[in-house]
Amino acid sequence: SVTSELVFSDCEIPEENILPLTKGLKSPLMCLSQARYGISWGVIGSAMACYQTALDYAQGRVQFGKPISAFQLQQAKFADMLTEITKAQLLSYQLGRLKEQGKITPTQISMAKRNNVHMAMEVARKARTILGGNGISGDYPIMRHMNNLESVYTYEGTHDIHTLVLGAEITGHQAFN
Repeated sequence: SVTSELVFSDCEIPEENILPLTKGLKSPLMCLSQARYGISWGVIGSAMACYQTALDYAQGRVQFGKPISAFQLQQAKFADMLTEITKAQLLSYQLGRLKEQGKITPTQISMAKRNNVHMAMEVARKARTILGGNGISGDYPIMRHMNNLESVYTYEGTHDIHTLVLGAEITGHQAFN
């Protein structure tokens, strides 16, 4: 996406143009939390699409007289992918329950964004390996998902930033000022 910089010098905003009920950074940070929460769900969809693409491919690709999905190493990859997707679903589902109850915290959202984006990237990588050379072709959606996930990894806070947020919550010490 295109990024830009806006610089305002001696800019005054009339009182009637200020958002109601906002004070300081609270409202923008709330928007950031909502976006991160949405990302925690969206990347699950990408992971599921990669998983399903790989499963469909492996069921139809025959080597040595049987589908490659019948081989132990491929089955281990499918078991790992489905387990990680399910764990991410449960994490985001629990966050949704906390959100409905008004008990969700930004740190919990950071955990979900951090975990689920990482999970989706790993699932996409495993799915790509199952397709072999076809995994990097435009005939299958895995590389598109991988590219999208790389961008999601960065925006709304990188994996490292969310790690620092969690670390501060766990230890009570900010690693940055």
